[in-house]
Amino acid sequence: MKPPVYTSSTRTSAFLPRLKMAAGAACALTALLAAVPAPVQASSHSDAPLIKLDPQANLTDVFTFVRTRPATGQKVLVVEVNVRPFCEPGDGVMYEAFSPDALYSIHIANPNTGAELQRYDFKFSSVTAQGGGYKNTETILRYGLGTEVGAIQTVGDNRQNFTQNYTVTKTVGATATVLNGPGALLVAPPNVGNKVTPLYNDANGRAVSGAQTRATLDPYTAQTTYDLPGGTTVFCGPRDDAFFADTAGIFDLLEGRVIGTTLGQAGGGVDGFKGFNVMHYSIVIPLTDLPSVAYTGALQPASTGVGVYASVSRPRNTLRRPTGEDVSSGPYVQVNRLANPLFNEMLVAAVDKDTYNRTTPVSDASLFSKYASTPELAALLNTVYGTSFVTTGRADLVGIFIPDVVRVNTTTGATTVQGDTGFSRLSFIGSDTILNGAGQGIPAGWPNGRRFGDDVVDIALTAIASGPSFSTITIVGDNVPSNDVIFNHTFPYAATPNAGARNSKDSGVNVGF
Repeated sequence: MKPPVYTSSTRTSAFLPRLKMAAGAACALTALLAAVPAPVQASSHSDAPLIKLDPQANLTDVFTFVRTRPATGQKVLVVEVNVRPFCEPGDGVMYEAFSPDALYSIHIANPNTGAELQRYDFKFSSVTAQGGGYKNTETILRYGLGTEVGAIQTVGDNRQNFTQNYTVTKTVGATATVLNGPGALLVAPPNVGNKVTPLYNDANGRAVSGAQTRATLDPYTAQTTYDLPGGTTVFCGPRDDAFFADTAGIFDLLEGRVIGTTLGQAGGGVDGFKGFNVMHYSIVIPLTDLPSVAYTGALQPASTGVGVYASVSRPRNTLRRPTGEDVSSGPYVQVNRLANPLFNEMLVAAVDKDTYNRTTPVSDASLFSKYASTPELAALLNTVYGTSFVTTGRADLVGIFIPDVVRVNTTTGATTVQGDTGFSRLSFIGSDTILNGAGQGIPAGWPNGRRFGDDVVDIALTAIASGPSFSTITIVGDNVPSNDVIFNHTFPYAATPNAGARNSKDSGVNVGF
């Protein structure tokens, strides 16, 4: 089967001349993207053998982009991280929580080397009856019965039996500062359903999302969004899984429903993540609190900004006891990390997947660049479709994924987000661009940061199929164009968690979204 062919003359863009200032792989990929009429998002729900066995530490997505505070116009960097894939919304009686012995981190890094410049660590309280957090340990219920029976009206009230809290610590070099203000920072409750958590949902018991302002967030989310001393804002709790893709079809050796009978034609992709939730930790950081580093990123001219990645670590030793809580000790060992979509999941071979999760981005050039330069996925496409995609010498992909940090240009104004005029899930391919500090047009979305609604699966697959010369453009994608839930237009931008009793996966079309 011969795939359809697109050349750079198929679709021209006023944005293309500006991008010629970027060097090497960035210039080549620009030619590709200016021509591609296809969607762009990805994730890492199941990327390595060991982390597959530790779901509470399994990162799925990292989103980061520049916005401004509505009241003051202050420029900020938003970083939102999803962890714990495939949270079943109706998974009572316990429901999901953050692991109390894990350290959930957001790293601000040098965009050239991947070296950490500063870090924000989130540490969560116990989940056991012996560890506190319960109002009533003589009931089977975590939610809907504490010292009273009924719907939760305020986070932590007498109907919410179990409440998890957390601390946030900022580390720069050897200096660590706890950012919490007075009082505990509470994790938002799960969306049990209309009898227990009605303030998440409409009258039919389906989650309502798409808040335009902080004042219009649902009460549970609003009550657990905290402004901390020093200017940061944080939120932790369950959220809708923002990833949309037909990974089942992709990993069934590109099953026909994903890309049709010929590459690039419409198929019948199925979003395998609709109706599921994730656990979510996130922060808003004033740009004045961040370092600023010169770099040249994919699809960008000379730039200034930061790199971002997330990690989860666990103590080296855990003592399991016959009664009471387990006891952890020793230094933290990183067990998972994530930045750009797809890299470990779809490029790194099985022999090195766990090694990737245990190392930092400064090692990427020496340990993992070979997987970007010789992408196995190109060979698989060749096997399945009889194509001749280039499988070696892929400096274009090395330029995107090594080191594996999400690069964000911090000289721009606020980037568009879903709901803004001009927002496109295709980022600059859909003419969604933004001016940097030098007045040059750059992508408003991935690979300049990553926003909720950026659709990167198709663009990554298309790049693999079309590089390194990009003289012929071959469209490859999964035919899943959007999330099943509307994202918020304010922090947290991640959408309201799906309800356990009614959601798009378990109880029909979620018309309340």
